[in-house]
Amino acid sequence: MTGTEHFEKRVVLSGVGQSAVGRRIDRSGFQLTLDAVHAAIEDAGLQVDDIDGLAMFPGGGKANLPGYANGNLYEIQDALRLTTTWRQGQVEGMSLPFYGPAQAIATGQARHVVIWRTVKEGSAARNAGGRPAYGSIHPAAEGPLAWLLPIGALSPVCQVAPYATRYMHEYGVTREQLAWIPVTQRAHAALNPDAVYRDPLTVDDYLASRMISTPICLYDCDVPVDGATAIVVSAAETAPDLRAPVAIEAMAGVVDGRPSWEQWEDMGRVGHATAAALWNRTGLRPADVDVAQLYDGFTIEAVWWLEAMGFCGTGEAGAFVEGGKRIALGGDLPLNTWGGQLSGGRLHASFGHTAEAIRQLRGEAGARQVVGAEVAAVTNVGGYEAGAALLTRWRG
Repeated sequence: MTGTEHFEKRVVLSGVGQSAVGRRIDRSGFQLTLDAVHAAIEDAGLQVDDIDGLAMFPGGGKANLPGYANGNLYEIQDALRLTTTWRQGQVEGMSLPFYGPAQAIATGQARHVVIWRTVKEGSAARNAGGRPAYGSIHPAAEGPLAWLLPIGALSPVCQVAPYATRYMHEYGVTREQLAWIPVTQRAHAALNPDAVYRDPLTVDDYLASRMISTPICLYDCDVPVDGATAIVVSAAETAPDLRAPVAIEAMAGVVDGRPSWEQWEDMGRVGHATAAALWNRTGLRPADVDVAQLYDGFTIEAVWWLEAMGFCGTGEAGAFVEGGKRIALGGDLPLNTWGGQLSGGRLHASFGHTAEAIRQLRGEAGARQVVGAEVAAVTNVGGYEAGAALLTRWRG
């Protein structure tokens, strides 16, 4: 280990596991979490007793929206009967889900950490007659909500829609162009037996769908689901004992503006500082990326990342995705090959994206496999929650 080597080189992603994923699963968040955690440990080629670190997002087993957090850290540790040397509940500043565990392992605080994300948003939405907005459960305007509730910005879609409006105005990008992102991802989802929506989607379907918050329509929004995803992060020195590790080439999470959506200075450019920091940590370049798993809580977030990561120029994403060929399987940059959150389901915080990247680099993605995939890009959210990583096939 040289003094100049980045800490992520000391770490691998060794296992990935998921519970059943669906619009409504008749299992508790606790049960779904255990399903995913056990599957991830087995996938890594480890035993439960090998795990000495636990982490989850968000911490505390609860958050500001019904169904947003399940699988309490303490309950899971107790159920697994584990003695841990490191734990973390990632309540804020998420960056990437495996960032904290990677730092813990690189500094010798643990050897094998399981991190998970569990959601029951599908059930919460059904029980409430629709996914609850912030204002419905936080009627008192305090903290950041004091600036949002009075103007009716009750949920993330209301906060992100002005960004989409500004971006489209500034660069002349049209809805007809952006439609190709959800349309292409739906085609990818058709090849994923675990995706929530697999029926074909057309540009006309997209344009005819109802508006949620202009210019964001129904098919621009991720799909609330029930499900859990777990990832095992391990010390690189343990690779000979692992089934199929994946290397972390580089990762970064830079916040270069005010930490709030309503105060971000350049609404047409999001994630650029994080991407620049990422590329500064590697000799790879955008052209080396074989498959991109870019966060898509809303279509516009995938647009941000296409440009920030340098896959196309600023303002050029509309032309880049138009027609769908470049971002389809067999194209220049296959995008969200599992269907993304727009069709695969809102597994949140890039957990679904990371799981797919691992499978692609292992050659285990089945009918949606990108032939010869060796480098994958993964991103998370954007703005003051931005995170990005390059993952590569393990070479030992």
